[in-house]
Formats: sequence, structure tokens, C-alpha cells
Amino acid sequence: MKTINLDAIDRKILKFLVKNARMPFLEIARECGISGAAIHQRIHKLTEAGVIQGSYMVVNPKMLGFDVCAHINISLKDPQQLQQVIEELQEIPEIVEAHFITGKGSIQVKLYCLDNEHLMHTVYDKVLRIHGISATETIISLREVFRRPLAVEYIDDLPAKRR
Repeated sequence: MKTINLDAIDRKILKFLVKNARMPFLEIARECGISGAAIHQRIHKLTEAGVIQGSYMVVNPKMLGFDVCAHINISLKDPQQLQQVIEELQEIPEIVEAHFITGKGSIQVKLYCLDNEHLMHTVYDKVLRIHGISATETIISLREVFRRPLAVEYIDDLPAKRR
């Protein structure tokens, strides 16, 4: 994946947006000492380049009744079925993330369920019914200890070749 060179203003914009994605562009412009139009242009450039991929609200799943968070390592019967498996996993609403992984399995998904019964139903009646999946290993998260966005403070410390 191609990386992009960020100047000091781009890094400053990213720091503000990571801390508060709802920060008004005019406030960011004042903090950066440039016009609101320039902020719009830079954010558009960062979005087009794929640096910014969107913004969203963080919802606490437990407050909505989703008491079980689990990670499932998925092994495939045939690597050529990967794309089909991914497409079918995307249809399962309980799954909120999917990653290609090393180690045990090929794909790891994160999902939220109401309770263990819901988790069992999701694994056995949805995930394991996908053609191409040979085995799963489910790990239940007892509690999320912390979550944070990318620490953009480190952007300034990256070697030039990594940016």
C-alpha cells in the first residue's frame, strides 16, 4: 500500500480530527492558522488519498444489551474460497471487524452478541454454515480494557522513508 507524505499542517489536522472527529473545520483552521477553505481542501486530499477513511460515533455495545464480545479465528478449506467466505461473513450483522491473520486460521472476526446462547447460534448457524470454512476457534473477551484511535502523535516521529 502506498504511503503519503504529510506536512506539518496535515499532521496537525489529523491530530485534531483523531481527538474529536466532530471538531468544526473553522476551529481547526484557526488552530492551524490557515483558511477554512484550505482545511476543506486538505481534508478532501487526505480523504481521497485514503489517509482519512471516515468518521463515526463509538457506541457502547453493552449499553445496548450486547453482553458478549468474541473473536473467532477461521480456518479455510481452500484459500481460493477466501473472497466468497469474506462476502458471506459480511452478511452476518453480529460481525463488526474482519482481519487476515497469521498464525492459527486465515481470518479473525470480532463480533458482538446478546449472550452466550446468541453467540452459539451465530457460530453454529451462521459462521460454520459458510461453504469454505473448515474450522473455527472462538475466544470470548471478558472485558475490553481499553480502546483508542491511532496515536497520530507518533506521525512526527516516523522516519521519512516510512511516511
